[in-house]
Amino acid sequence: MAATPDKSNPYFPRAGIADDGWSTEDSATATCFCGAVQLAFPTQGPGLLSTFVCHCTDCRKITASMFSSGFSVLDTHLTHVRGRDNLTAYSQSHTIASGNVMTNYFCSTCGTLMYRVGTPGAKLLRIGTVDDFHLHETKLKPKREIWTKDRVSWLAAIGDIEQFEAGRKKN
Repeated sequence: MAATPDKSNPYFPRAGIADDGWSTEDSATATCFCGAVQLAFPTQGPGLLSTFVCHCTDCRKITASMFSSGFSVLDTHLTHVRGRDNLTAYSQSHTIASGNVMTNYFCSTCGTLMYRVGTPGAKLLRIGTVDDFHLHETKLKPKREIWTKDRVSWLAAIGDIEQFEAGRKKN
């Protein structure tokens, strides 16, 4: 039986082709599966805005899964390390609850969804693209669960985080 990895320290398992991901106390990288696109982002505020699990029907369809796990970062704090010209954009508003346009940026080589843009000034990245898996367990652990009205019945709520039936609190 294989030993359980120590996830209390930086942990970079073989997950994709690239092997040059990194993390420091306040920043880290996210890389597509083939390694052509790599981003650097903050792991704390003010650049890191939020972490979440989303059950909206749009995220379910675009990720080919029952939910997505993501985090939002201010544009001013996100760096394209490489591959910006390798991103393909797809925009639409038909399935977006707000009716606003959501633009999705995929690696044109392997198809990995690197981020989405629906609100000016911020990007929504996927936790699964983050190279240091230790961050999945710590700084990027979701703090809220959104669009729970669309959560599949066989999946329980995450017990210790805020729950929102829709995207966010209504003012």
